Amino acid sequence: MPMHPAAPEDLTGLVEAFAQSAQAIVDLARTCREEDFGKLTECPGWTVKDQIAHIVGAEAAMEGHLEPPVPMEDRKHVHGEVDGRTEYAVASRRERSGGDVLSELEHVLAQRLATLRSQGLTETSVLAGPYGQAVEAAELLRLRIRDVWAHEQDIRTALEWPGDLDSPAAAVFVDHVLECVPELVGGAGLEVGTTVIVDITGPMVGRAGVRIGTDDAGRPRSYAMFTGEPVEAEPGDAEDDLGSVTTISLSTDAVTRRAAGRRSVEDTAYHVVGDEDVARRALEALAFTD
Repeated sequence: MPMHPAAPEDLTGLVEAFAQSAQAIVDLARTCREEDFGKLTECPGWTVKDQIAHIVGAEAAMEGHLEPPVPMEDRKHVHGEVDGRTEYAVASRRERSGGDVLSELEHVLAQRLATLRSQGLTETSVLAGPYGQAVEAAELLRLRIRDVWAHEQDIRTALEWPGDLDSPAAAVFVDHVLECVPELVGGAGLEVGTTVIVDITGPMVGRAGVRIGTDDAGRPRSYAMFTGEPVEAEPGDAEDDLGSVTTISLSTDAVTRRAAGRRSVEDTAYHVVGDEDVARRALEALAFTD
């Protein structure tokens, strides 16, 4: 089932989706008093100001800015090298006011958008990623859109200012969720013969499904559904035999907060037609980080 509205695919559309979500963060931050910057968000360990600092740090790094040396405190939400590198940008701005970090974000975004809108840049142009890795422009933008939009939603939730659940950036994030369903849910250890359908009810609307079958050697394998490609039948099985079907219906907010790892299954609102235990196990598996 095609997602609606569709996610942008061309470079101009991706740049504008990124710009819109980043500007939404700026606009939200402009409404904040200093105490609002200190509100905790659903992203473990981070306040509203920390969210903004993270976005600043990532975009500044891709523009070649260097972070000043700062001592790093042990924090429970930091696990491994990638988390540590991400946390460094937040730690380096922790003693600054929210307004000051916001001003830096506005400055860095102007630089970043000038780079992304530069003449001659194409979808396949190679740019530096946030950790210095080489990434094609279109793929880098999708990564950054998903990250920025997720943090925009973190900030919106903390400030109780919902919105942008049907924006182009939301479409990029939801498209990735749907793309990941077969792999993530397929790795949940569900029984062969189980079919799980994830139905996103709005404002972004879309559907993804996975059927747990077997490969030629009889080992469990997940088969993606609703791809638009010809159905790949399992050895000896009828193509229209879906076995036990469980459908999970969630709103755009519920599925994206769960997929971003911000809310537990217990804190996620969803409706099930089928096996409740299968649905719970599928939703436990349906969480990724970029």
